Amino acid sequence: MSADLAGARPKQARAEWAQRPERSNVLALRFMVWVSLRLGRPAARGLLYLIAAYFLAFSPAARRACAQWLIRVRGDGTQPGWRDLFRHFLYFASVVHDRVFLVNDQFGMFDIHLHGHGLIDEMRDSGRGLMLMGAHMGSFEVLRSLGRKQPGLRVVMAMYKENARQINRILSAINPAAELDVVALGQVDSMLQLHAVFDSNAIVGMMGDRALGEEATRAIPFFGAPAAFPTGPFRMAAILRRPVVFMVGLYGGGRRYDIHFEVLADFSDVPAGGRQAHMEAAMDRYAALLEKYGRMSPHNWFNFYDFWRPVGGQSPSGVPKA
Repeated sequence: MSADLAGARPKQARAEWAQRPERSNVLALRFMVWVSLRLGRPAARGLLYLIAAYFLAFSPAARRACAQWLIRVRGDGTQPGWRDLFRHFLYFASVVHDRVFLVNDQFGMFDIHLHGHGLIDEMRDSGRGLMLMGAHMGSFEVLRSLGRKQPGLRVVMAMYKENARQINRILSAINPAAELDVVALGQVDSMLQLHAVFDSNAIVGMMGDRALGEEATRAIPFFGAPAAFPTGPFRMAAILRRPVVFMVGLYGGGRRYDIHFEVLADFSDVPAGGRQAHMEAAMDRYAALLEKYGRMSPHNWFNFYDFWRPVGGQSPSGVPKA
């Protein structure tokens, strides 16, 4: 992301979560895809229990971060037991596994409930597009199910090239035809590309909860302690003067997903002099919505590192990135 977009700041070491190699390799993923598509979801899900047990036993840093999260969410100081931690890893494994079917447009096997999706229609009626702000909570891929209700809906992800390459490598292993539609950030023409995408009345998706080491951040109270949230996604929406909708697709166990949409901010008529205040208000609301849905479904939180540490000091977890 350019200095104009993210805020001038000296480059730091990249956040450790971004430096970690994926533990899952493509051959193993292709085997899982083969098993899933030929034997079906119920049979393949048996392997998820082994995967969750593996990470519970052999990823102590992720286990500690998971326990810390659950303690903060509950707020009563109670230490989560092994069963609770296992459930958290199983939710993560289930959401990652369900990508196999969602990326292959097999939505019929899921019980998907939409909450507040009328906001998408309302904001797109202006013809100016909108930004969907997600997080590493639940499933973002389940958003593909909206295409059944809105044929021709285009969703473009805004992310760095390196992240896009990693994700497309995974998607290619699942479905060679499922390459992600991406606008690469940090390029000279990134803002011009985003402007054109918005003007085509498309939806631009971004994650607003993780910062790279060189990104500007702002400390926001989050479950009782300050956490560093990246300012770049919100600054981008403010500069491009677009409405922003918060989106989270919570996994409810079994086949159930609940997709929630809530208005986060609308920068359409905000003058340049008021951007900073509106941007900070949007970030505060974003953190508050993460708290709301984190309490609603704590096992959907997939940031397996110490979220409350400064960006440069995040602990590697050994868990595949969501």
